[in-house]
Amino acid sequence: MQKLNEKQLRRVIDANFNRAKEGLRVCEDVCRFVLNDGPASRSFKTLRHQLTAMIAKLTILQLIEARDIDGDVGRGSSLSEMKRKHIDDIFFANIQRIKESIRVLEEFTKLFNVQRARGLKQIRYKVYALEKKVAERF
Repeated sequence: MQKLNEKQLRRVIDANFNRAKEGLRVCEDVCRFVLNDGPASRSFKTLRHQLTAMIAKLTILQLIEARDIDGDVGRGSSLSEMKRKHIDDIFFANIQRIKESIRVLEEFTKLFNVQRARGLKQIRYKVYALEKKVAERF
């Protein structure tokens, strides 16, 4: 069984932290500027800040140092990422990205901090609830 080294672990966390924050910002802006839904926009913003606070405890500089953009074998975009026809396509693609990324963060965080993994799980479930609320608007 292969063990993850510290740099590999940081790369996984860095990539998924960035992916989740980016998705949260896109959904926040859809709610703010398109749906004019202040409460939902604020909820996405709050989740983004909660996630940042949780991951910031891992030392952001160490995560950035572990980044290997040129060596990332999964760096390219898929064709489905380029196909967006409606605002709901943007919202649902990004909410899915958020849920997946937070799940990855949760799983890998279990390797060193079970309490933090539980906090990530709580954030993930808040995203599920917010998704349901906003989906009714489309």
